[in-house]
Amino acid sequence: MKSRTILCLGALIMAVGVGLGAFGAHALRAMVDASALATWQTAVLYQLLHGLGLLLIAALGNRLHPAWQSRSAVLMLVGVLIFSGSLYILVLSGVKWLGAITPIGGVAMILAWLCLAFAAVRGQGA
Repeated sequence: MKSRTILCLGALIMAVGVGLGAFGAHALRAMVDASALATWQTAVLYQLLHGLGLLLIAALGNRLHPAWQSRSAVLMLVGVLIFSGSLYILVLSGVKWLGAITPIGGVAMILAWLCLAFAAVRGQGA
């Protein structure tokens, strides 16, 4: 995946995260209990952190090993979609079994950061 694509995806993840955070703080607050709102806030936090992670991966692109850079970006994106996405759907739908797939997204996020470290070790220059 090219740095430009990663940058665009990171920016989109951030924009959507800000919007979903605002939705949670204003509209959702009146619709769900405190526990569900906390779950929503966790989803937003992890989405925003990993959106920043994608921006970091793009910014460091010329210093990283290209294949590992791409793996890291893909895993980070998959992690956001599964982790945050499952939590958003859980809160909006009340379907509790979705919480069982959330850790898969968390594992993808962890692997993304490990791939980023490996991309840095295998990359070009300092």
